Amino acid sequence: MRIRAFRNWKLAVFGASLLALGGLGGFALSATGHKPSVELKMSQAAPPKAGFGDIVERNLPAVVSITMTKVTKTATEGRMIPPEFAPFFGGPGMRGPQQPRKSRGAGSGVIVSPDGYILTNSHVVNKASQIKVQLSDRREFTAKLVGEDEKTDIAVLKIDATNLPTVTFTDSSKVRVGDYSLAIGNPFGVGQTVTMGIVSATARGGLGIEEYEDFIQTDAAINPGNSGGALVNANGDLIGINTAIVSPTGGNNGVGFAIPSNLARHVMNQLIETGKVTRAFLGVTLQPLTPELAAAMKVEGNHGAVVSDVTAGSPAASAGLKSGDVILSMNGKKVADWVQLKLMVGNSAPGTDAKFTLVRDGREQTVAVTLGELTDQKIAGARPGSAQEQEALEGVEVSELTPRFRRQLDLPAGSQGVVVTGVDPSSKAAEAGLREGDVIRQVNRKPVSSVAGLQEELQQSPAKDVLLQINREGSNLFVVVPAEG
Repeated sequence: MRIRAFRNWKLAVFGASLLALGGLGGFALSATGHKPSVELKMSQAAPPKAGFGDIVERNLPAVVSITMTKVTKTATEGRMIPPEFAPFFGGPGMRGPQQPRKSRGAGSGVIVSPDGYILTNSHVVNKASQIKVQLSDRREFTAKLVGEDEKTDIAVLKIDATNLPTVTFTDSSKVRVGDYSLAIGNPFGVGQTVTMGIVSATARGGLGIEEYEDFIQTDAAINPGNSGGALVNANGDLIGINTAIVSPTGGNNGVGFAIPSNLARHVMNQLIETGKVTRAFLGVTLQPLTPELAAAMKVEGNHGAVVSDVTAGSPAASAGLKSGDVILSMNGKKVADWVQLKLMVGNSAPGTDAKFTLVRDGREQTVAVTLGELTDQKIAGARPGSAQEQEALEGVEVSELTPRFRRQLDLPAGSQGVVVTGVDPSSKAAEAGLREGDVIRQVNRKPVSSVAGLQEELQQSPAKDVLLQINREGSNLFVVVPAEG
C-alpha cells in the first residue's frame, strides 16, 4: 500500500505540474491535439560516463540470491501430562507428537568458477535441508553444500551449470582505509542491490562475531540478506564477502563487516579440495598486552600477545613456551595483538616450523615450535574482560585453598594458591572486576601457596604495581595490581 500510495502521489504532483504549465505561453496543448508551438529538442549524444555503472554491470551477474529451507521438529499441543508421569515426559504440561516445521532464510553468494562453485556465508546455509540458487538471469538451481567452516563463517556451494560469470579476486591485504567499496547482494530479499561506501577500517578483530576475525569494515549499506554477497573495490575486484553488521535494530547503521578475500579464498580452496579446513595448533591461551602488562613484564612498545596459559602436552609446552611469555613476532612477522597471532597460527598448516620471538623476564629470545594439528581445542582466546582486569588487593579477602575449595572450584588435587573469598564493592579491585572464587597463584612471577606467602610477597613491593597470575574457572590469566595512591 505504501508503494502504491507513493506512486499515486508522484503522478498527482506530476499532473498538477502539467496543468500549471498549461497556462504558460508556447507550451499549451491545443484542444485538437496539435504539437506545442515550441518543440523541445532532445540531445542525441551519449550520456557522460559517471559513477560505477561499468563495474556494477560486470559484477552483478556473478552475484546470486540464495534461499534455504530448514526442517525442524516441534511438539504440537496434546493432552496434559499428569505430574506423577512428568519424569517420563520431560516435565508436566501439554505434550504432543513431534511435527516437522519448515523455516526459510535468504542470503547472497558469489560465483567463483565458471563450472558452478559459489562462495557464501556458513550462517546462510547452515543446517539447511534444501538450498536454492537464483542467478541474475533468473535461472534457478538446487545447490549442493560442498563444505562449510563455522569458525570463519565461510561455505562453498556447487550448482550444475557451466560458462558462468565469475568475480575477480584481489589481494585484500592491500586494501586501505578510505578506498571505495561497493556491496552487492540481496538485502531483505528484494532483489539484487548495490550500495556504495568506503573502507572504514581493516583488520577488525576481537568482536566476538566469529572465532577467527580479520574483518574489513565498510559504511556501504549492508542489511539482512546481503550476507554472502560481494564487497568489491573501485576496479570491480572482490575484496571481501559481506557477513555481519553492528546494529541495535537489525538494519543498516553504516557499520558493516566483510571477510577479507584472502582469508575467504584460503578457506574456500581447502573446502573444495578436501571438504574441511585443517588448521595448525600451538597450544596457548592468550590475552591482550595492555600498557600496564607491558610495563610490568618489561616489554617495550605496544604490540604483542601475552601467553596466559600453556596446554599440557601441546607443541608450545614441548618447545618450552611458558605462561608469562609475550610473543612479539612469528617467523619474522610482527604480531600486532592476540587476534593477529591467532590468525597467523590458524592459517598455517600442521607440521609448520615456526620461530617465535618473545620477551621472558624482560629479556628477548627466540623459541622454535613445530605446530601440531588443531582438533577440538582452540588455538587461543582472550578471557572475558581480560582487557579490564587490572585489579587491586585493597578490600580483598583471601583464604587458604583447602580441599573443600578445590572441590567447589573444580581444581585438581594439589593445586596451589589462595582463594578470593570477598571483594569490597567500593574497592579498586571491585571496580576492576576481581571476583570471589578467583585463585591467586603467583605474585610478581613467584608462586604463592598460602595467605602468609601472599602477604610476604606483597610486602616486598609495597609501592609498586604488582603482577598477579590468577586462575579463574580453570584457566590462568595475568592481571596487574595498581599501586595505591
